[in-house]
Amino acid sequence: MKGIHSIFLACFLVSAFACFLASAFDPSPLQDFCVAIDDPKAGVFVNGKFCKDPKLAVADDFFFSGLNKPGNTYNRVGSNVTTVNVDQIPGLNTLGISLVRIDYAPYGENPPHTHPRGTEILVVVQGTLYVGFVTSNPENRLITKILYPGDVFVFPIGLIHFQYNLGNTAAVAFAGLSSQNAGVITIANAVFGSNPPINPDVLTKAFQLDKNVVTHLQSIF
Repeated sequence: MKGIHSIFLACFLVSAFACFLASAFDPSPLQDFCVAIDDPKAGVFVNGKFCKDPKLAVADDFFFSGLNKPGNTYNRVGSNVTTVNVDQIPGLNTLGISLVRIDYAPYGENPPHTHPRGTEILVVVQGTLYVGFVTSNPENRLITKILYPGDVFVFPIGLIHFQYNLGNTAAVAFAGLSSQNAGVITIANAVFGSNPPINPDVLTKAFQLDKNVVTHLQSIF
């Protein structure tokens, strides 16, 4: 009887762990595809999502055009991210993958940020990029690499990472993400540009900065 209880407990723990993993990442599809729709009256409920009736799916549900066009990098960080996720291609729903094009002005950067729901794999097609990510507490180790056209680098899920264009000419990269919508949290924007603002006393203590510096940063973000 004791052995049966042990087996039952082990099965329960494995099942609980599996459920935890399933809730942390995009669900695996139980059908060929599940084209996302906003109106549940026009679809069927499959695999936890409202999906277009597969018989009504068309090529445009799986199509996006425009990644050949450079993004506008005329901004304070000198970069632009063109996203192709489930919002642009509804056929990506439940498939656990998406794509971005990143354009960098000379010496522009994709500032430190995280993707809470996806790992990123990036390939450089033009220019020279200094890239890196920081491991989690308590080590906070910086792992960096200089990339040239054809080079590939991986940013693990949830870790803070960045890319910086080292050259005086434009750079371009493409990246795949292991989620239909990986999400993005740009660190500076989130911390100093939250709505409503974080109490400056909190940030003054957290970053060991003068309060005037904190309020100035909040004013520009």
